Amino acid sequence: MRGGGATHPLVLFVARERVQRSMSRSPLITDIAGVLIAGGKSRRMGRDKRFVPVSGRTLFERTLDVLESVFQEIIVVLAEPVPGLDVRGRQLVFDAIPDCGSLGGLYTGLLSTNLPRAFAVACDMPFLNPGLVRYFAEFDRLADIVVAELATGLHPMHAVYSQNCRPLLESMAQRRDLKIQRLFLEPDLLVRIVRERELAPLDPGLRSFQNINTPQDLALAESLLPPVS
Repeated sequence: MRGGGATHPLVLFVARERVQRSMSRSPLITDIAGVLIAGGKSRRMGRDKRFVPVSGRTLFERTLDVLESVFQEIIVVLAEPVPGLDVRGRQLVFDAIPDCGSLGGLYTGLLSTNLPRAFAVACDMPFLNPGLVRYFAEFDRLADIVVAELATGLHPMHAVYSQNCRPLLESMAQRRDLKIQRLFLEPDLLVRIVRERELAPLDPGLRSFQNINTPQDLALAESLLPPVS
């Protein structure tokens, strides 16, 4: 796994400038697919998170809104059909290898696009920042993986993956080795790490990486997000 070293203040300034330019840029990214992985069981929430409203928009709608503002091609990956889930005409696919969690969803997303890379995100992240998503997409176009490293570890569900990851993911799914982070150790992949100290000036509080797992998480998100007018 190849990452970076210390970050110079000038690099952080350039990063901030890049995000600001990205947020004001309207053309959609056409060479990377947005993959929305929405097949979770929602056990800790006690109800289907995809339909949980947060300040007037469901978690699924919020995530899809952000991806639609960034990517031309969007793929929604489900474990099984979900009655009443509106994917707005986007490509809808089901896990190619069942019961493999997020790893299976990532594999299915890559399998379902002809584009060289995909940005993968879970559907329960209400604070996604379109500018930060673009920053990841543009961070290193030669990398096989662009992933954030937070204090809690590497964050696989706000990351970019190339098609070179697909056969490795398939092998992992088939042997039920479902921890995506192990993919980052593959010596044949070029892995670029976005450090927490780089992310902090771009996303204060690192909220883009927060997800909703419990009613307590939901209450916090409600308190931080303004209602949709």
